[in-house]
Amino acid sequence: MMITKDTKLADLLQEYPWLKSEVMQISDKFKMLNTPVGKIMLKKATVAEMSKKSGIAEDQIIQKLTELIEKHK
Repeated sequence: MMITKDTKLADLLQEYPWLKSEVMQISDKFKMLNTPVGKIMLKKATVAEMSKKSGIAEDQIIQKLTELIEKHK
């Protein structure tokens, strides 16, 4: 799967379900994905929105997600 700033987190998690527990390695701010509000946001969140919420550049998030996925192959 090609990851861009418009990639939805829900799509990534559908393809790679294990990623939900590992995305917290990118930023502690992603721990909120395990909360009720986080589960609602999960369906709409894109990489660009993850960048805004965490303060991490989009390209860094894409790189980290790609690295996590590559480790599991």
